[in-house]
Amino acid sequence: RCLSDWSSDVCSSDLAHQIPDPVLRRLALVTQQTERGNLEGAAAFAVLVPRAHRARVVRATVAFQITYDYIDTLAEQPSADSVANGHRLHLALLSALDPDTDHPNYYEYHSLSQDNGYIRHLTDACRGAFAALPSYASVADSAQRAARRMVAYQSLNHGERGETRHALARWASTLTPAGTGLQWWETAAGTASSLTVFALIAAAGQPGLSAGETAAMEGAYFPWIGALHVLLDSLIDRAVDIEAGQHSLVGHYTSAEEAATRLSAIAARAMQATELVPAGIQHALILAAMTSFYLSAPCASAPGTYSVAQQVLETMGAFATPT
Repeated sequence: RCLSDWSSDVCSSDLAHQIPDPVLRRLALVTQQTERGNLEGAAAFAVLVPRAHRARVVRATVAFQITYDYIDTLAEQPSADSVANGHRLHLALLSALDPDTDHPNYYEYHSLSQDNGYIRHLTDACRGAFAALPSYASVADSAQRAARRMVAYQSLNHGERGETRHALARWASTLTPAGTGLQWWETAAGTASSLTVFALIAAAGQPGLSAGETAAMEGAYFPWIGALHVLLDSLIDRAVDIEAGQHSLVGHYTSAEEAATRLSAIAARAMQATELVPAGIQHALILAAMTSFYLSAPCASAPGTYSVAQQVLETMGAFATPT
């Protein structure tokens, strides 16, 4: 109900139907239809805030996720300069979190551009709701930092194989926190996750949020919770990614056994991270629900994937079993 009542003007397909370019219109509509689960996951973070601020949190998180899904779809389309195109499109994520920034030409390196202000409407909806939350000032810098990581990752990830992928590995390695033992692609997964932004938007809905609480939230979601999120997404999409020639993060593991061991270890650290943030039990339940969402997909039972899914679920334990 909250998704339809509080953000109907954001996620309604009416806006997408008004896009004049037929290709962009189709991509916007298909993305909304196929990524509905992402929008529901974004809205779920509203349970973390007082009722008075839930409407704005839903509006901000859903608008951000629709934007992310749409521009990611656009970045996957052929382009003369895929890195520049991906970077420019994903600047919308920064705009969505900063009410004071001007809108760049998001389509500068894309072959199409007539979207009737679709991206601008989505980003304006997000930034307006986010800035109106009581602790916006406390989380604004952390949210922007998370969005910059997302922009950098997507710019490099949509580039051609070879040097661009090496650049992605070098960049992710510089962000790997010391002592974590994370591989570069595991850190990269953490940078790509939108969950960090959702958690910070929800934190902004808590009056009187302290700097320490903000830092704890950012540290819990990057790298641990975010890494698990995107690696699980990569796990269930692996066959599709390989067929389409797309980069597969879990494809860097040498075997299913290694993938199971690593994702299980990251899941354990993600669960531990929820204990360090306010309302940790609720964050743990959202984490378990996210994990179950991916691992209940039919392709999670495929050969080479099933053993990974089972080991991650065993690590999550009682939190994930019901869902």
